[in-house]
Amino acid sequence: MPTINSTPYANLIPDLVLDAVESLGLVTDGRLLALNSYENRVYQIGIEDAAPLIAKFYRPERWSDAAILEEHAFTLTLAEHEIPAVAPLCLAGHTLHQFGGHRFSLTPRRGGRNPELEHAQVREWIGRLIGRIHAIGAVAPFAQRPTLNCASFGSESRDFLLQNQWIPADLLPAYTSVIAQALDGVQACYARASSPQLIRLHGDCHLGNLLWTDAGPHFVDFDDARMGPAVQDLWMLLSGDRHEMSGQLADVLAGYEDFQEFDTRELHLIEALRTLRIIHHAAWLARRWEDPAFPAAFTWFNSQHFWQNHILQLREQIAAMEEGPLWSA
Repeated sequence: MPTINSTPYANLIPDLVLDAVESLGLVTDGRLLALNSYENRVYQIGIEDAAPLIAKFYRPERWSDAAILEEHAFTLTLAEHEIPAVAPLCLAGHTLHQFGGHRFSLTPRRGGRNPELEHAQVREWIGRLIGRIHAIGAVAPFAQRPTLNCASFGSESRDFLLQNQWIPADLLPAYTSVIAQALDGVQACYARASSPQLIRLHGDCHLGNLLWTDAGPHFVDFDDARMGPAVQDLWMLLSGDRHEMSGQLADVLAGYEDFQEFDTRELHLIEALRTLRIIHHAAWLARRWEDPAFPAAFTWFNSQHFWQNHILQLREQIAAMEEGPLWSA
């Protein structure tokens, strides 16, 4: 089941990475550390007499140049408003560069640790940060980046898996039945949310992209930035049972609404968005499976056990979507 340009990083050897950075007039000290990234390739690069930089080499054919530059413009706007989101450096008049057949950008290194989300004040602080991002994100739409919706994350993902025969034959009837119910449930949730406003989002607010320092939280990696409902950037901060998540949501929204009004009808979308993420993630792994990094990192994928659990997850999500919205305490 080949994919287009399935091994796009085959020639991305350390010398090419360092030469790419030096093509911008920088002098590296030879140190290169590969960071944890699969969709793109990301490296920490040592710079002579200066702090290290982060080099991101973009996966070919995923985003157009215009879409990447739109993400860069968004993060630069956030930085101009003193919002702690890591933006690319402008070198030689550009933020997106070409070398050796690869597109890349450089950003400052910004470290940090996982936020302690068990503390209410931490959740509220993160809510304020996301509210500030969304206040900027609501000003104008993306023109080049897609929208997170049932089609882009749901039906397109389902169609890819089915058309490329990723589902084991003995599980195919169960999968086709449950995916149809799940997508119907997503559509029903969107209907109850009454056409939520679409704004520019970070798009992938898991804890790996949210770092904490003594100065507070900051976001990294806006590579998945797209249009979507505001709650997409909030629900991944929640965990536990419904009562626990309700309390956590109340703290997040208390900070969020210091800067941006939240439409509570979007709470109907939390389990729908979780469902879409589950479906999209399976298709993402399948689309990338011929990239050698993926079988090495995701050894559990594409086994009988994985697809059985995937079907079970979707059944649980169908029940969760029927349960009604999560309300903040």
